[in-house]
Amino acid sequence: MMRSISLNFSNLSPRFGAPFRGRLCPSIAVAAAPISVHSHRNHSQSFRISVPPVSCSVQHQKMASDDGHDPRIGRISSAIRVIPDFPKPGILFQDITTLLLDTKAFRDTIDLFVERYKDKNISVVAGIEARGFIFGPPIALAIGAKFVPMRKPNKLPGKVISEEYALEYGTDVMEMHVGAVEAGECALVVDDLIATGGTLCAAIRLLERVGVQVVECACVIELPELQGRKRLGDKPLFVLVS
Repeated sequence: MMRSISLNFSNLSPRFGAPFRGRLCPSIAVAAAPISVHSHRNHSQSFRISVPPVSCSVQHQKMASDDGHDPRIGRISSAIRVIPDFPKPGILFQDITTLLLDTKAFRDTIDLFVERYKDKNISVVAGIEARGFIFGPPIALAIGAKFVPMRKPNKLPGKVISEEYALEYGTDVMEMHVGAVEAGECALVVDDLIATGGTLCAAIRLLERVGVQVVECACVIELPELQGRKRLGDKPLFVLVS
C-alpha cells in the first residue's frame, strides 16, 4: 500500500517541531558528534571505549508484506488512519492511535515483529520517543530482551549519553542512560514510522558509540518517497506497511 505525502515546513510551532519535524527533515547530519556523559546535565566528560567482537544476526527475509498472502498486513494497514492537513496544511499524518484501538491489528503488529526477531540473540530493544515506547516493550518482553528508551533532552533523571543530530531548523538531541547497554550487546531499534531516517540514524550512532551492534531497525510504517532507507546506508530496515 503506497501512501503519498507532501511536505510544508513553514512556520512550524515548537510543539510540532519536536516530535515530527525531526522525522520529516531532509537535512539530517550524518557526521556524529563526540559522545558525552552528563550528570544532571551540569557536568560532562568525554570518554573512549574498546569494542569487543560481537556475534548477532537476523536472517534477512522478505518483508511480511512482500508475498501478498499474509492477511495481517492488510488488517494493520486498514487500521492506520490518515489525517490530511495535520498538523499543517499539505501534510498527511499517519495516525497509529486507531491501530491501537483495534486489538486484533495491534496484536498482529507485535506478532509479526516477534516472529522475525525471536531466537536471534537480540538482548536490547531500543525504542525511540515517543511511539517507539508503544511497540518496543511488548516486542522486548516476547523475545526476552530488555527495553531501553531513547529520549529527548532533560527527560531521563540519571547520567546520560547524548547524540546531537540536525533538524530542518537547528538541531535536536537524543539521550540514553549510562549503563543501560553494554559493549557487545545486540540491539533492535524500534519506531512507528520512518520518513527521512534522521532519528533512526541518531539512535544507531548513539548505540554503536558504546559498542552495541545494531542488528536492524523496525518500523510499522515507511514513507518510501522520503528515501529514509538511503540515509540508513547498509543498516537493514524491516517495515510492515508502505
